[in-house]
Amino acid sequence: MGVEWQGRISIVSLVKGSSLLYSSDVKICVVGKGGREHALIRALGESASQPEVFCFPGSEAIHEIEGAGKVEAHDLDSLMSWMTMAGIDLCVAGEESYLVTGEGLANRCENAGIPCWGPPFAGAQMEASKEFAKEFMQRHEIPTGAASGCADVEEARAAIAGKYPTVLKFDGLAAGKGVAVCPDEVAAEEFLQEVMVERRFGPGRLLVEECLIGPEISIFAAVSGPEYLILTPARDYKRIGEGDEGPNTGGMGAVASRQLADAGLMKKIEEEIVAPTVAGLEKDGLNYKGFLYFGLMLTADGPKIIEYNCRFGDPECQAVMPLVSGDLARFCFEGAKGNLKPDLLSFSEGWSVCCILASAGYPESSRVDDVISGLDEVSEARIYHAGTKKVGDDWFTNGGRVLAIVAGGETREEAVVKAHDEAAKVTFDGSQRRNDIGRLHF
Repeated sequence: MGVEWQGRISIVSLVKGSSLLYSSDVKICVVGKGGREHALIRALGESASQPEVFCFPGSEAIHEIEGAGKVEAHDLDSLMSWMTMAGIDLCVAGEESYLVTGEGLANRCENAGIPCWGPPFAGAQMEASKEFAKEFMQRHEIPTGAASGCADVEEARAAIAGKYPTVLKFDGLAAGKGVAVCPDEVAAEEFLQEVMVERRFGPGRLLVEECLIGPEISIFAAVSGPEYLILTPARDYKRIGEGDEGPNTGGMGAVASRQLADAGLMKKIEEEIVAPTVAGLEKDGLNYKGFLYFGLMLTADGPKIIEYNCRFGDPECQAVMPLVSGDLARFCFEGAKGNLKPDLLSFSEGWSVCCILASAGYPESSRVDDVISGLDEVSEARIYHAGTKKVGDDWFTNGGRVLAIVAGGETREEAVVKAHDEAAKVTFDGSQRRNDIGRLHF
């Protein structure tokens, strides 16, 4: 994790016990299936304490390339039964939807006596409801844009009141696609029709929000009750086209480094946003444990928060994880039990660049079954599978964002060149890749 940029992990075993002298019978189950979970599983497996790792529902790449064990389950109920029977010692929530499915993954784990690195249902509303999160920010005086919650199209139009550009956000989960920055009435009406009339993302309210101007930065914290540790910051690239043009996607790439923000800016972010957020979570009794993502806009008036995510970002996770070394498995295990241990992790001062290869038609649609070539030619980068499947000896596309190619270097320029050179070796019909990932900076 951070030393080598390629190679398979060796799944051995982790440790357990109040004294933290681990034995060979501790097991971790990661919940999710995409590129983020692929990166987390590799990082957990490369931990000094060497856990035995399982993944639900996982993917062929996660199970085959990383050697993560398969989980015999098909839904949350059967997952809980399997984890109990298998003696799972830690559940790591990778994918956000499970945190708010039914009574919530973390709540179910608590009832089963399994520590969970992920927030309970109430805490997960910080991501599941944009309106809940905005009210939280306002209540705890955390810098953010003004916003109004709306139940229907008429209320939304009244809240917009002809002021453009404006930001429209679907209140619930939308896989990173429920937000539109609308420069004019035409764009706003198109989004309102899609979200509030056609109900692309299902029933839910809409947030009409002030459009903040400035460069974006992604901040990640590991939170365990009142304690937190800020991880390596990142910047993701949401739009499909170069120069940040075109429709939003789940993310077309990311750059990560502790050099992304200077000490003064990080101090301001911590004091004005991260620390008040963690204090607010405690004050509101949300019992937060897990990764917390802060999407920030660096405005002329200082950093302001755009949104929270209750898990690691995707594709930022793929860029950040190779810069982390130490014992992520034990760090999450202890944090899930309310005992945050920052000394278990260390961070590279270098750079990491993640290039996403997306399928034809993405983000409006995704084409499947295009054969992927060149994977075995990648020698100086990590490959994380997001939307692939294997038939015989060949890999095929099986989703919108197909692969993440991640390379590192001591300088941003070195990491950028290496990542793009390696990504260019991988091809499939209709492949989409932004050539400015890491190059287009603040």
